[in-house]
Amino acid sequence: MVTLTRADGNWAGDLDLSRRSIALALAGGYAVAAFSADAEPIHTDEVGLDARTVEIAAGDRGIPGYLARPAAPGRRPVVFVNSEIFGVHEWVRDICRRLAKAGYVALAPDFFVRAGDPSKTEDIKRVIDIVKATPGDQVTSDTAAALKFLAVQPYADMKRLGVTGFCWGGGATWLCCERFPEFKAGVAWYGPLKAGAYPRTPPIELVKDLKAPVLGLYGGQDKGIPAQDVDDMRAAIKAGGKRAEIIVYPDAQHGFLADYRPSFNADAAKDGWARMLAFFKANGVA
Repeated sequence: MVTLTRADGNWAGDLDLSRRSIALALAGGYAVAAFSADAEPIHTDEVGLDARTVEIAAGDRGIPGYLARPAAPGRRPVVFVNSEIFGVHEWVRDICRRLAKAGYVALAPDFFVRAGDPSKTEDIKRVIDIVKATPGDQVTSDTAAALKFLAVQPYADMKRLGVTGFCWGGGATWLCCERFPEFKAGVAWYGPLKAGAYPRTPPIELVKDLKAPVLGLYGGQDKGIPAQDVDDMRAAIKAGGKRAEIIVYPDAQHGFLADYRPSFNADAAKDGWARMLAFFKANGVA
């Protein structure tokens, strides 16, 4: 039995990894450091979809991205997907397929590829080291490259462009809507709001630059994102006169959407997913 602390770099609490759970995670392609052997992850099939790995031409190299979209001809709205700290593993790929089943083109770039694959290690320190080796300016540059990739695809309607993300990617989602005017709406799942372990500008510092409405979905039991951070973000949004809303699920922990993790909360996940789709639709991403 391996006991890890601060398993996501954001929330305190012990996560026990049995050899069985490690084997199951590796077999399924899930992040080893967060997988629960008792989990029953959703598997979304590829029927009616074009789902594959693509290469995005970034400034210094090609980076992989997982893309899922309806296979039928036509231009579709787009959702840009920012992964957790564990990278583009099977759960993130499944999220892309779920979005594709809902009629979207979904692209999740592998921002951590230069530093390693955080999904394959049970050593949380190694995971955090990979994330720390991925500076914020590089992520911003890779995001711009991914948007250029999407802009020339005949199936992508970039006038209907949204963004979502989880954990590390939740923070990245706020930053996308603060830095890129192309995005029409963002949905940030339990993303850090203030300075912390990640080498980037905290989202709360750029609220004044918010260019698109954002829906933030947070857990009241998240030990790494305290209620004060959420209150301060709400105050910053109000002070800046920006369109953003934060929903807090009182009984949910960090990672409550992630059905492969012990923190999964089915009720909060179901409600949050419905809110996300409704938010996109209400803001022209549908």
